[in-house]
Amino acid sequence: MGFYSNVILPRCLDWAMSDSTLSQYREEVLAEVSGEVLEIGFGTGLNLPHYPKTVEKIITIDANPGMSSIATKRIQSSSIQVDNRVLNGENLPMADNSFDSVVSTWTLCSIAKVEQALKEIHRVLKPGGKFYFIEHGLSNEPKIQVWQNRLTPIQKVIADGCHLNRNIKQLVENNLKIVKLEEFYAPIGSKVVGYMYKGVATKNL
Repeated sequence: MGFYSNVILPRCLDWAMSDSTLSQYREEVLAEVSGEVLEIGFGTGLNLPHYPKTVEKIITIDANPGMSSIATKRIQSSSIQVDNRVLNGENLPMADNSFDSVVSTWTLCSIAKVEQALKEIHRVLKPGGKFYFIEHGLSNEPKIQVWQNRLTPIQKVIADGCHLNRNIKQLVENNLKIVKLEEFYAPIGSKVVGYMYKGVATKNL
């Protein structure tokens, strides 16, 4: 990773993802998280203030070491004990059936081998464990999809591998059982980047 990915991008993402509307979505997604928790794509730690008070400890991973300098300040000011590691979600060192909850917020868009990452999420979840997520991805409008497909190659370059056109519902369903799902446009920015998937899935037994 170069200067842009390690220094510029983390600060840009921290600013862009601090929007109050996105914070509300974080709070909704994290409201029922419990037990042993793993967060994939921890980034700059924007989820920390939104975890329920019952969550005392989480393991977090992010592949970009440049996120850590910003995340460290939030970790130090949080009451939650955070074990933050620089790791890729495609290859987790955790044992099978380790976590009650796995969290992903705006992360599946940028993992290169996203199917492998979801297989890993399935593997590390305990039986009956839940995957809590909010992601942006492929719109349900064909005209918007055209632009998402056109702009994804550019988006991948400027946003560290982010895809605009991933069908998050289908990707999650390939590996887990969705028990709750909302699809909608966030009332910020363009429809091209603002189609959201917010839901909960469980481990297939």
